[in-house]
Amino acid sequence: MPEPNKSWNLVIKPKGNLFSLNLKEIWQYRDLLEMYIKRDIITVYKQTILGPVWFFIQPIFTTIVFMFVFGGLAGIPTDGIPPALFYLSGIILWNYFSETLNKNADIFIANQLIFGKIYFPRLIAPLAVTITGLFKMLIQFLVFILVYAYYVVDGSTVSINQYALLLPVLIFILAGLSLGFGIIISSMTTKYRDLKFLISFAIQLLMYASPVIYPLSVMEGNYKKYMWLIQANPVTAVMETFKFGFLGQGIFSWFALCYSLIFSIIILLIGIMVFNRVERNFMDVI
Repeated sequence: MPEPNKSWNLVIKPKGNLFSLNLKEIWQYRDLLEMYIKRDIITVYKQTILGPVWFFIQPIFTTIVFMFVFGGLAGIPTDGIPPALFYLSGIILWNYFSETLNKNADIFIANQLIFGKIYFPRLIAPLAVTITGLFKMLIQFLVFILVYAYYVVDGSTVSINQYALLLPVLIFILAGLSLGFGIIISSMTTKYRDLKFLISFAIQLLMYASPVIYPLSVMEGNYKKYMWLIQANPVTAVMETFKFGFLGQGIFSWFALCYSLIFSIIILLIGIMVFNRVERNFMDVI
């Protein structure tokens, strides 16, 4: 027992509020957050031959495959947008969402050793993953800009408009969704490990329920009865708004974008609540 007259400058205790972000404490540990981010960026490709060049190669190769499979063999239209631009615009957003979600879904398991040894705000780990993903997305966005510039010089009809200014909002929505869903899933997999494999498969299927490889206009025409399912997907409005703002094609709706934003905030709050509750005793379960 501590001495009655002894004062402590640090008291570690469970969070009283499940929705608490504890931003003050996260700010105090900002150096650790920065270290996590640097580690994730540097170590991913540290022992690879091409290193960070993979950031550029991945979206380019994926775009080529999509052009051959979905554009060539399947004959899926791209609303008059050059196929390379159409698929690349979907890939850079989807890669950020899916990769960040997958990594956050494994946050407790991947960090169980360090979580069991020292104390720091546990939310720093998934925050670092989410911010690190932004770095990779920025690099891939530069690839998109270079391809975009080529088609503009070549005389393509693509045109940017004022809705492109919504890009920070779109990134916030994707970050909120991937962080919220990720920490919810991670909290569940501390007890049920096999859920991790089911979730990975579900994320792959989710891409086909998002307008990544097809324009939303295709669903309105031939598959209208499934339109409600695609619109219920909060990623749909993000994809369509990005294409509408940067390429001048797509279906833009303020209602759909607000739905995605509200959905993202709600999922993020639920994720924080579940995360705060599980972090209290996850070492006993894991």
